[in-house]
Amino acid sequence: MSSTHLELSAEWVNVLRPLADRSLDSFVKELAVLELYRRHLVSGGKAAELLGMERFEFIRYASRLGIPFMDMSPEEMADEAALVQTLR
Repeated sequence: MSSTHLELSAEWVNVLRPLADRSLDSFVKELAVLELYRRHLVSGGKAAELLGMERFEFIRYASRLGIPFMDMSPEEMADEAALVQTLR
């Protein structure tokens, strides 16, 4: 296992600490995983694994934070619906 040390200035610590209901390390890790998921750089399953959660627990948690599970444009949704129709 490898690790990286992240130094934060006192200003950053003061800004982040009131938001963290646990260790600042855990909070920053969670923020990073949520952002990776939001950008579609990790799957919901991988994000859940990184945070030690069950997949659906993570999806519900991310949704409560405003990060949608289904993030498709209307065109993408129509394409998916058309594909499903062709499979019937």
